[in-house]
Amino acid sequence: MKKLLVIGKNWPEPKTTAAGYRMLQLLEIFKENSYSVHFCSATQKSKYSFDLESIGIKEQTVFLNDDSFDTYIQNLQPDIVLYDRFMTEEQYSWRVRENSSTCIHILDTEDLHFLRKAREVVLKKKQPLNLYNEVAMREIASISRCDLSMIISTIEFDLLQKDFEIPKSKLVYIPFLYSDAKREKLTFNQNSFQKRSNFVMIGNSLHEPNYDAILYMKKEIWPLIRKTLPQVEVHIYGAYQSDKITQLHNKKDGFLIKGFASDAYETLANYRILLAPLRFGAGLKGKIFDALHTATPVAMTSIAAEAMFVNSAPFGFIEDEMISYATYCVELYQSKEQWNEVSGKHLEILKSNYDRSAFAKALLLQISKIDIKSEEQQSPLEHFNLKMLNYHSNARFKYLSKWIALKNSNQA
Repeated sequence: MKKLLVIGKNWPEPKTTAAGYRMLQLLEIFKENSYSVHFCSATQKSKYSFDLESIGIKEQTVFLNDDSFDTYIQNLQPDIVLYDRFMTEEQYSWRVRENSSTCIHILDTEDLHFLRKAREVVLKKKQPLNLYNEVAMREIASISRCDLSMIISTIEFDLLQKDFEIPKSKLVYIPFLYSDAKREKLTFNQNSFQKRSNFVMIGNSLHEPNYDAILYMKKEIWPLIRKTLPQVEVHIYGAYQSDKITQLHNKKDGFLIKGFASDAYETLANYRILLAPLRFGAGLKGKIFDALHTATPVAMTSIAAEAMFVNSAPFGFIEDEMISYATYCVELYQSKEQWNEVSGKHLEILKSNYDRSAFAKALLLQISKIDIKSEEQQSPLEHFNLKMLNYHSNARFKYLSKWIALKNSNQA
């Protein structure tokens, strides 16, 4: 039985983040295909952390900048190591390479962090889009060091090939995954237009694009909607809502902060429209994927909708201009006919864009094609490039980590 080790930036929280939900989907694919799956992380678990051992995955707490991880790898000897985001690869890949020389290295980017950062700079500092930023230097280096990288968005899949010349053979497109069998187990009520009311926003409040969207809605868009629909409310849900979120609560204006939604599907099914006025970000949006499951139409900006509807029309509308966005929200909210037309296409969109079986097969096939070459089998340029990437990784992360480990041992 092949062994997969996943090194998590955090312990998966499928009810609070799209990243946690996606990670659980990936783990299930490997479990279903007879892998022995191990998951480790140096972070502390939260009350939202999923119990991986309940689905047969072995958990291990590890320590950052600690030589005990070397012993863990030596004993485990995984066939595949999957890094949860590029910063995890930076911290651990050199240790894996030194202690398990023949394993396959896979990076799950989640989304391209450098793209999200570049868009944030455009919005907040009014500077031109610069993809070639410092985060890109680190993230592209991590992608280049790994044998394969999972990319969640077709936009990002194409960008890596065109702008950074990453070979297609080193990338695999894996979006969120949908299956009829999984959906049949859901227990929420599929409410009709008449039984739904109000608008909803949902998302982890620690995620900066989500926080910005809430402020944007509060200050700019919601007053326009409320002017036409004075009795309608918007309810804001999300894990980790801090004081800067809760202080936005205003009953008089119909802007209500609701806290954590323990069941996103059950919550969304009570509302007529999901608001997703995201102004920067990357990857795919878990909130829209959840809305599709509950037949809840979405009011989206182009950033929110990006790469969500590759093989179908959007599930709702896409609009970036503030006044038009508010106008379309009111129209969709009031029109039963228009709402039913959009809502009724949710399963068709899920099946055409997110078919679980097809993407699972593609992932496993791509992994089966990976050929770990020895130094003798590599071309001189391949050998040089890999040594160069590892050299710079070692210079920045390996020796700093060893210094921290030594310092900690001396203080013990």
